[in-house]
Amino acid sequence: MLGDVIEEFRIEVSQAELDDLRDRLARVRWPRTLPGDGWDRGVPPTYLRHVVRYWLDSYDWRDWEARLNSYPQYTTVIDDQRIHFLHVRSPEPDALPLILTHGWPGSIAEFLDVLGPLTDPRSYGADPADAFHIVAPSIPGHGFSVPLDQPGWNHLHIAHAWADLMSLLGYEQYGAQGGDTGSVVSPLLGRIAPDHVIGVHINGGLAFPAGDLGELGPRDQAKLEFAEHIRATGTGYAELQSTKPQTVSHALADSPVGQLAWILEKFHDWTDPARSLPEEAVALDHILTDVCLYWFTNTSSTSANLYYENRHPPQPQPSLARSAVPTGVAVFPTDPAMRHVLERDHTISHWTEYDRGGHFAALEAPDLLVSDIRTFFRALRAI
Repeated sequence: MLGDVIEEFRIEVSQAELDDLRDRLARVRWPRTLPGDGWDRGVPPTYLRHVVRYWLDSYDWRDWEARLNSYPQYTTVIDDQRIHFLHVRSPEPDALPLILTHGWPGSIAEFLDVLGPLTDPRSYGADPADAFHIVAPSIPGHGFSVPLDQPGWNHLHIAHAWADLMSLLGYEQYGAQGGDTGSVVSPLLGRIAPDHVIGVHINGGLAFPAGDLGELGPRDQAKLEFAEHIRATGTGYAELQSTKPQTVSHALADSPVGQLAWILEKFHDWTDPARSLPEEAVALDHILTDVCLYWFTNTSSTSANLYYENRHPPQPQPSLARSAVPTGVAVFPTDPAMRHVLERDHTISHWTEYDRGGHFAALEAPDLLVSDIRTFFRALRAI
């Protein structure tokens, strides 16, 4: 059922919640550890202590709360689920509506550095004809799209909800963009609403290249080797979240340091391989804002639920034909995307590979991502 009420929303974390967080951080119980300080066994204790100290002494949630609240936010109800979203309209009257979808362990905060350039390119020295009206929802069970009271919120269900949301906002023609979860949901949105979605732009896929890959060139061979490394050493989180998400959430919901470590590991493994530490790829303040959103909304369990739902769909999922919607792909380091593989399911009309950035492109290389999105949709606006 589609709700017809849209309410304004502001993030307002109470002082009591901030005081509780600070108290927990100040009296953390550190685990016993083995000698050594590498990342092979997970987040190194000395590095985590450094980040926790920064969280206590230097990070200011109120500054970031104000920055988030500087953009218009709303909530509505779709299929009995509360949906929270940013809706940032461009000053340009002919701007193209674009729905952005984050992933896990992401949030709407990852779009903070791209909202201005995308909605108001004129103010950033770019062509105003490239402007977008941005809709950026929080995935059900993530951020302020809570509570999550019903099962079944998998990728396809989210795509249907996004189609309803854009209809509710009065957008008949629009684009879709996303990374991580968004790299799956955005193409699904194009498949179920091809008369409304003029193009799909994705980045940050993590799917292991499937099927007969044929003879690979040096670049694709390197992608395959990296993907095999991640599959062998870095998918434990996904196995837990897709099989027993509730169990691990008891620890994450009770310990902000546990929540931090759970997320920080991904910022190490998935960011630009040329950067040895997460904070060299993404500012600690931005990482901690993301962690705070999971902590203050208590969504360790409900966000992990998405993995469970995709592995255990409530009913057999329909087979979807190859998408005819024009699709653009921005490939950053750590992304195993191969054009000849993706072309089996998508009509690829734009493909760019970058040597800088990583999985969290909106945070790591916002300039490159914004430019790529503009370039892709520029060719579609007049069609």
